[in-house]
Amino acid sequence: MSLSSIIRSAVPEDATRICEIYNPYVLGSVVTFEEEAVSDADMAGRIKDVTERLPWLVYEVDGEIVGYAYATKWRVRAAYRYSVESTVYVKQTHIGRGIGKKLYMELLGRLKDLGMHTVMAGISMPNENSTALHEKLGFKKVAEFSEAGFKHGKWINTGYWQLML
Repeated sequence: MSLSSIIRSAVPEDATRICEIYNPYVLGSVVTFEEEAVSDADMAGRIKDVTERLPWLVYEVDGEIVGYAYATKWRVRAAYRYSVESTVYVKQTHIGRGIGKKLYMELLGRLKDLGMHTVMAGISMPNENSTALHEKLGFKKVAEFSEAGFKHGKWINTGYWQLML
């Protein structure tokens, strides 16, 4: 049996499936600094806000969303308009299948087509999988902030990787 996969633009109606991927990370890990599960309505609003200007992509396997990636503004000041921050999440049961890389490659291509110049990625440390993915794609580590977040009773460092498009 052959599996069919596609990458497509996210729509607010994808919020429930995206929350099913994201919320286990929120509640059970330190890879995101959110501490409370995100509601479907809040996620739908986030998708709508992002896709007004930048791409939000989902990866489907046989119609099931198993990963997503998007970019947001890096900072609000006008001179940062060509810089974005990227995010990628893959359903925990689908990690290690190349989905994150495929999503990222599509996202980076779309960002380049939009005229973006640089992409930043924040990674809670340590996170070997995310670090390896970003470095395979050409991101270079440019900073690490000590004890930038506090979650699950411990201080967490945050590293930043950058890619010039």
